[in-house]
Amino acid sequence: MPISTYAPSPIGISPQSTWFSPQSTWQESHPPTVSNSPNHISNFLPTAVTVPSTSPPSSQPPSHPQIQHLPASPTVDTSSTSTTPSQNQPLSLANSPPSCLDVHPTISSSPSPPPIPPPTRTHPMITRSQNQIFKPKQLYLAETPCSEIEPTCVSQALKDHRWRQAMSEEFSALVSQGTWDLVPSAPNQNIIGCKWVFRVKRGKDGQVERYKARLVAKGFHQKPGSDYFETFSPVIKPTTIRTVLSIAVSRGWKIHQLDINNAFLHGKIDEQLFMQQPAGFIDPNLPHHVCRLHKSLYGLKQAPRMWFRELKDFLVSHGFTNSRSDSSLFIFHHAANWLYVLVYVDDILITGSSPKAIDNLITAMGSKFSLKNLGQLDFFLGVEAIQTNSGLFLSQRRYIQDILQRTGMEKAKAASTPLSSTTTLRQLSGHSLTDPTVYRQVVGSLQYLSLTRPDLCFAVNRLSQFMHSPTDAHWQAVKRVLRYLNGTKFHGLLIRPQTSLSLHGFSDADWAGDKDTLISTTGYVMYLGSNPVSWKATKQRAVARSSTEAEYRALAAASSEVVWVCNLLHELGVYQSTPPVLYCDNLGATYLSRNPVMHSRMKHIAVDLHFVRDLVDQKILRVSHISSKDQLADGLTKPLSSNRFISLRSKIGVTDGSSILRGHVKERISL
Repeated sequence: MPISTYAPSPIGISPQSTWFSPQSTWQESHPPTVSNSPNHISNFLPTAVTVPSTSPPSSQPPSHPQIQHLPASPTVDTSSTSTTPSQNQPLSLANSPPSCLDVHPTISSSPSPPPIPPPTRTHPMITRSQNQIFKPKQLYLAETPCSEIEPTCVSQALKDHRWRQAMSEEFSALVSQGTWDLVPSAPNQNIIGCKWVFRVKRGKDGQVERYKARLVAKGFHQKPGSDYFETFSPVIKPTTIRTVLSIAVSRGWKIHQLDINNAFLHGKIDEQLFMQQPAGFIDPNLPHHVCRLHKSLYGLKQAPRMWFRELKDFLVSHGFTNSRSDSSLFIFHHAANWLYVLVYVDDILITGSSPKAIDNLITAMGSKFSLKNLGQLDFFLGVEAIQTNSGLFLSQRRYIQDILQRTGMEKAKAASTPLSSTTTLRQLSGHSLTDPTVYRQVVGSLQYLSLTRPDLCFAVNRLSQFMHSPTDAHWQAVKRVLRYLNGTKFHGLLIRPQTSLSLHGFSDADWAGDKDTLISTTGYVMYLGSNPVSWKATKQRAVARSSTEAEYRALAAASSEVVWVCNLLHELGVYQSTPPVLYCDNLGATYLSRNPVMHSRMKHIAVDLHFVRDLVDQKILRVSHISSKDQLADGLTKPLSSNRFISLRSKIGVTDGSSILRGHVKERISL
């Protein structure tokens, strides 16, 4: 409401005047005193009232009105009709509204209002926080102090007592195991160099577990034919890991994890090798002597092979047999007892039907090798394994978060699919990158994610085809994959218990999908029950002249995988009562696998033709037709639309593990 001012009336003002405001009635025995500024609003305000400026904003700072004291302080009448003044009672405006005229009197006699009850919840939805379920705190993403930088040379490490202690522990372990002895050097000796490698070992939550210093031999100084001969050493296949885990979960077996300390030091070498004394630990009495190696050392060409031979001999001596399907799988079978041992260098998984037999094996291994018993499967090869009521959930969220941090994409907008279904990647799309190193590093990192993420299989395979000469268009496609990962970082592979461990698969092909070479793409996925255990997306080796030919080539590749998995299951004691079924959505390829016909257009793929047909004739597998909308391998051959991709993603085993991971954190906190 606008404020009106006035000048003193020429006829005067009555000694007793009544003043009205919207809320109060004021009684005054004297008229207001007129100041030098007759129109100033402060002339008409009671004592201790500050009036905010009501003038429009300007470039000059606002001028606050001066407080003017009236001859007699007005009093507050609690009744709007009463005319009896209250003498010498100041007005309190501490809780008054900002309006300069809406003055509320202070009423001390009114009773306090009753407390307002809390609002009742009527919405049916219950939030996660009300159930005391919170997102896990990624402490390892933010708490990495600068003092934990890994040294790059011995001089840096010697300045920190933690690294000095780690070096002493490593050197003491080498000496106690009789890794070498000191001998005088000779002119005809090929003396191998060595160096210290420093690593900060962290747990799955990112916290520092220990400081590791490892003495590594410079194997590139070795000469083939004299210093080493054979170097190959097997590691467990991802399909074998998923198959064994699926069997263990379905049968309710416990899965134990071991870590061998200084595994390569247990291997004995057959060749005569000489190495320099390690820096920082040179014998002062024999400074010019060299180390004659008796056991293998990290960095030697033959070190992995020697360690695997040592472990294999130990397991075979305890009744295990080496699998013919996977050399890193060892199987023990006696009566109704089964034990499986999976070896990936120095990381070992043990599962089986007899907990007592597992404990006996761990005890025997501990007496032979220095090891750490890590208990139940929790974190293996960078994969987090979480036991739930629904099964075993495998997640690589920490690895995904590391990739997003390295590329600066942790705050990027999420994408619904890894690749766009409307954009075709070509060899010459865009401009060549000046430095393709980052592209190759990121794509190489993405390849490891396909261990638990079949939804990334085709995208990674497609982006890997441009490693030799990537362009900015290819880099944009990589960034889209990273955006997709940012929105699905908590997704993983859920292995559920199965009542039936029957094997079946889906085979598909994208005919002439590569627009540069017109080569087709093969994709297949194999299931043990409802758990996916094997999948692949790859380019075919030759151009297919028809869609039937492309589908049949994919069918032949999938058939090879079915035969291998069947042999693996047979060794594991999982027998198939009926031949595995391979589903194909091409009628021509399905008919060719069943009928002994030879078309002129199929002569050049006679090997694949007869390979699949012989498997069908011998009842090793069955080929069955399926509609394209039910083809689960469709996402492994080409980019799909968002709706189609999301509908197939859950069917190939990829599950959103947000609630599983939060529940896991809640469990750990309660313990």
